[in-house]
Amino acid sequence: MAKPSRQNLTHASVTSLRRFGGQSSLPPSGASPALRLAAAALLLAAAVALPCAVLYRATVETMEPIHVPRVHRPLLPAPPLPPVQVPEDDSDFDPFPTGDLDSEDLKLELVLQEASMDNKTIILTTLNAAWASPGSVIDLFIDSFRRGVGTSSLLRHLVIVAFDFKAYEHCVKIHPYCYALPTKDVDFSEEKRFQTTGYLEMMWKRLDFLRLVLEKGYSFVFSDADIVWFRNPFPHFYTDGDFQIACDHYVGNATDLRNIANGGFNYVKSNDQSIEFYKFWYSSRFRYPGYHDQDVFNFIKHDRYTTDIGLTIKFLSTTYFGGICEPSRDLNKVCTMHANCCIGLQSKIHDLRIMMEDWSNYMSMPPSLKQFRALSWRVPQNCSLSLLSL
Repeated sequence: MAKPSRQNLTHASVTSLRRFGGQSSLPPSGASPALRLAAAALLLAAAVALPCAVLYRATVETMEPIHVPRVHRPLLPAPPLPPVQVPEDDSDFDPFPTGDLDSEDLKLELVLQEASMDNKTIILTTLNAAWASPGSVIDLFIDSFRRGVGTSSLLRHLVIVAFDFKAYEHCVKIHPYCYALPTKDVDFSEEKRFQTTGYLEMMWKRLDFLRLVLEKGYSFVFSDADIVWFRNPFPHFYTDGDFQIACDHYVGNATDLRNIANGGFNYVKSNDQSIEFYKFWYSSRFRYPGYHDQDVFNFIKHDRYTTDIGLTIKFLSTTYFGGICEPSRDLNKVCTMHANCCIGLQSKIHDLRIMMEDWSNYMSMPPSLKQFRALSWRVPQNCSLSLLSL
């Protein structure tokens, strides 16, 4: 068999490649000059384009990048925002708006919810500017919770009700739960001396507010701010009492109507009986003009209507809930002490501070001495026990 020549091998290889690429035959030999011209043109174009590309790349790399943010269109057009009103001075804030009862009711409901215990019980006190100055009655009141036994945790359930703007302003500085009680055309900011017209108006305003709290479904412990708390009082409340009240004088029996009640401290359960009683109590101010709520209570506790509505009244022993009128005799049992039977703000502050000092001395004693040593209060000093009849 004849050996194929080199020319035949070359021709076969080229033909095979052309066919693999889908060509059926070689290009005509006359096309070679045209290919050479095309290649030359491509080389010339590349020679011109390459320097231009290099120059363009260098220019682009020296330029700052431009970022075009993506615009997201909302699915629905957003409503226009209301204008923002910024007060010129925070001191212009008025916690006593007029004419908006729904707003006031909502504010009260919110603060009661925040401060409430799990069983919808709260602790309430009231405050005006005279008792709100630094180092005055309200500061001693709150300090007693911090120093008492089992009382510091009760502060989270305390709502301070302010009768005026200065009292409210001080309250928000010292306590988280404050409520501004609006009063129309009445100035409760000054010290209200016992039995004066301003004092009586403030007491009846307070009583009507407590009725509102009951109607909202909240039980409460109400405490005057001139009462110092030394122990948790809840273990000493009666389970079967709708209305439980402290005494200026306790005769020894919790149900005896001869007990002389003091309206400055009471525990009231929210129910139909207590709500109806507070309405009756408030309306009775017209039957006994010139008397404050405490005196009127001591009148109407004998009224048949109080019995007919089914209210269960319990009087709290001065063993646990004492005061200057009738002090608790046992510092191992005392829960609260009241600066009652005392006229004048400075007299109250003085004797309240003495009570706090006596308590601090008691707490610093070893347990053995607390049990066997006879302990007594150093009050009254500036207050007077002779004012019991008031």
